[in-house]
Order: sequence, then structure tokens, then C-alpha cells
Amino acid sequence: QLQLVESGGGLVQPGGSLRLSCVASGFRFHYYAIGWFRQAPGKEREGVSCISSGGSTITYADSVKGRFTISRDNAKNTVYLQMNSLEPEDTAIYYCAARGVLRCGSTYDEWGQGTQVTVSS
Repeated sequence: QLQLVESGGGLVQPGGSLRLSCVASGFRFHYYAIGWFRQAPGKEREGVSCISSGGSTITYADSVKGRFTISRDNAKNTVYLQMNSLEPEDTAIYYCAARGVLRCGSTYDEWGQGTQVTVSS
């Protein structure tokens, strides 16, 4: 059974950092592109970043460029999202999602349960 489990969220002050992890199981991880998404209260879900199956192609939303870094370790079935210079506007539930093709795109097949990130002083 395909499963994605996020961790690493929490409460951090503005300007702080967090690293989110997304651990996958139940499928051939190295064949899947993985995306990070977030949803803030009262707002639609938005794409944050995506990494292709081999890690050669990476995309970021404009709002996080230069602050967030996505990476993956296929040997550990894990994708990371390093978040630096966090702002209150980054407060949201963060989800990872798997796409059953090699490249990033607009549709995803499986989703994790999410991890809460709160940026506040």
C-alpha cells in the first residue's frame, strides 16, 4: 500500500528554519516525482515545490524561491523541504504528494496526511 508520511513541522519564529521530511513506502519511489504543497486556513492549496524522480528537475513557487530547498534521497525513500527565512505567511499545513511519472506536473496520485507549520513570534 502506497503511503506518504510527513514530519518536521512545528512552531518557529519569523526568520527561523525548519526541515520537513516526506517518507514514502509501498511503491517504487525512484520512479515518482514528488511535490510539496501547502494550505493555509481559508485559502486554497498551493504548490510549493516539486522534484523529479531523479532529482534533475526542481521547481519552486515564486513565493518561496531563494528560501526553500527541495531534495531527495532515493536510497531512503525520502524527500526533504528545507525552509529558511520563514515568514508568518508560510504558516500552513504542508503536504507531500507523489506523481506516478518521472517529471513534475499538475496532477498527483497520492497524498500524505500533512504536517503543521506555524510561523509566529
